[in-house]
Amino acid sequence: MKLRTVSSLLILGATLTGPVVAEIYPGRPVRLIVPSTPGSPPDIRSRWVAEKLAAEFGQSIVIDNRPGAGGNIGTAAAAKSAPDGYTLVLAHQGTFAINPYLYARTGYDPIADFAPVTRIVVSPMLLAVHPEMPVSSVANLIRIAREKPGLLTFGSGGTGTPPHLAGELFKKMAKIDVMHVPYKGAAAALVDLMAGRLSFTIDSTAIQLPYVKTGKIKALAVTSAKRIASLPDVPTVGESGLSAYEYWSWMGICAPAGTPTAIVTRLNQKIVGILATPQAREWFAEQGGEPKGETPQAFAAFIKAEHAKWGAIVRDAGIVAQ
Repeated sequence: MKLRTVSSLLILGATLTGPVVAEIYPGRPVRLIVPSTPGSPPDIRSRWVAEKLAAEFGQSIVIDNRPGAGGNIGTAAAAKSAPDGYTLVLAHQGTFAINPYLYARTGYDPIADFAPVTRIVVSPMLLAVHPEMPVSSVANLIRIAREKPGLLTFGSGGTGTPPHLAGELFKKMAKIDVMHVPYKGAAAALVDLMAGRLSFTIDSTAIQLPYVKTGKIKALAVTSAKRIASLPDVPTVGESGLSAYEYWSWMGICAPAGTPTAIVTRLNQKIVGILATPQAREWFAEQGGEPKGETPQAFAAFIKAEHAKWGAIVRDAGIVAQ
C-alpha cells in the first residue's frame, strides 16, 4: 500500500512539472524582492505591477524590500531562493549590469543565477540644474565646463549608481572635466541641487519631475532619443548639444535560475498583458517612463548586452564601490 502511495506521488510530481504547473500556479502568495527602500522609484513601480498581477492571479504579490550594498543584498537573497516561482526579484541596471564590476563579491551572478521574465519599464533620465544657473541648454553647460575645467560638479545617489554612470558617460562623450559628488541617496543630491551647491544632476525623471514642475530645479534635457510626454518642451540631450548621447535606465522581473519554463512563460504572459494596457502607458508616462514588455529570451539577451556595455564604462572610468 505504501509503495503504491509513493508511486502515485512520484507520478503526480512528474505530471506537475510541465504545463499543468502553470495552470495551478500560483497556489499561494508570491514574494517579489525589491532591492531598494520603500518609496523609491523601483519600489513604487514594483508595487504598481504587483497590484495588477495579484488581481490577475487572485493571489497576493508581497513586496519584500531588501536594500543594501547597492541592491546586492536583496538580489543575492533572490538568487538563493527556491526556483519554484514563489520568489521573484526586481532586476535593474545597477544590480544586473553595473554592480558585478564594482564589487569584488556581489553574492550572485546576474547571468547564471536568474531566469529573466520581462523588462517592465524603460526610463530616460533628466539633466537638471539650479534655476539660477546661467545656462539655457546642454551646449551652454558643456561650453562652461570646457572653459572652467574641474570647477563644475554633478551629484548622484552614490558611487557606481546608474545616475553616476550616466554622468560619467556624459563627461566622456562631451570631453569635459567635472567633479562627481556621491551622496547617500538621490534625495540628498537633489536637496543640494535645489540649494545651488551642485552644478547639475543626471537622475531619475520620476524623482526630479515634481521639482521641475514647481520651479525648484530647471530641466535642460532628457537623456532619451525622443522627447517625453510628461515634459514635451524639454529637448533631448542629442537635440541640445551632444548628438550621440542617449541613456535609458530599466527595470524588469526575474526568477531564480531553474524556475520551470512553464511558470516563467505564464508570468511573462500576464505581466506583458498588463504592460500593454492604456492604463499602464498612462501611469508609466506620469512617472517619466515607458512600459516595456518582451519575451524572456529577449530580456535575457538584453541583460547580457547591458552587462558587457556597462562593464566597459566602469573600467574606463576607474570606478570602485565605496
